[in-house]
Amino acid sequence: MITVTITSKEQPLTFPKIRTVLQLLQELDLRVNDALIIRDGELLTPDRRVLDGDRITVRPVTSRG
Repeated sequence: MITVTITSKEQPLTFPKIRTVLQLLQELDLRVNDALIIRDGELLTPDRRVLDGDRITVRPVTSRG
């Protein structure tokens, strides 16, 4: 199970069967360029694996043109 904190929300979410960052993005209904995925201060690409017990921060990004 991984714990996900979205910076725009207060309550963390948990996901029991997520194995990659891409799966996490799909579960959150986000596209690849919609958010930064951070684990222990490291930015993760969509192909990276997530491990049981990981604490992930999702920081949505928006363009303000």
